[in-house]
Amino acid sequence: MLRTPTGGAGTGTATAGDRLVSIGTVLNQLRDEFPEVTISKIRFLEAEGLVEPRRTASGYRKFSPQDVERLARVLRMQRDHYLPLKVIREHLDALARGEQVELPAPGRRRDLLEGPWEQEAEPPAAARLGRDELLAAAEVTEVELAEWESYGLLAETEGGGYDAEAVTVARLVADLGRFGLEPRHLRSVKAAADREAGLIEQVVAPLRRHRNPQTRAHAEATAKELAAQSVRLHAALVQIALGIRST
Repeated sequence: MLRTPTGGAGTGTATAGDRLVSIGTVLNQLRDEFPEVTISKIRFLEAEGLVEPRRTASGYRKFSPQDVERLARVLRMQRDHYLPLKVIREHLDALARGEQVELPAPGRRRDLLEGPWEQEAEPPAAARLGRDELLAAAEVTEVELAEWESYGLLAETEGGGYDAEAVTVARLVADLGRFGLEPRHLRSVKAAADREAGLIEQVVAPLRRHRNPQTRAHAEATAKELAAQSVRLHAALVQIALGIRST
């Protein structure tokens, strides 16, 4: 377990005696107490201003022991007290000023507590497109859409309608068709995408099941980042296979 700091919160600076470590080392130090923490989570907390690590000339993050303790304190407040990041930041600022901070009882939901605790909002429901809206936005015909659906390239959601990304898929399928790639040729692309999605889901599933809304929101951010990295990897592998050099 990490030692509880006796002074103020870390600010991204370190004294000459502090040993600065990489984000991977920080992850290993935190995982004994917080097994679900990820590098993406640490980056997210940095983006939210909860920790300010140093940067090397090459742009790599370097964390001081105070930074690691501050991260641990943030994670405990989320896990044990269900506090949103705004409230956690206020508590850390108060501690840095030497003030006493009173936390809600561990294990009690903050929406059952008296006081102006900020409620964590669930991610807003994604916009859905009707069939006619999709046809108009993608500039495709009903016949084309029906064919693509028959090959599993597009499908309505369980709640009805289409995701906004369906417009992008429809346009790309149409563009590829102009090069002679028919829907039947693209089934392998869809199958590969489904397998990649399955791998990402294995990573984020434990976070999505977490009772802390902030952790569930982080799961979505992690899934988005992993999806982007997966797309980049796929593109790089295709270019290598084709012998295409990056410019």
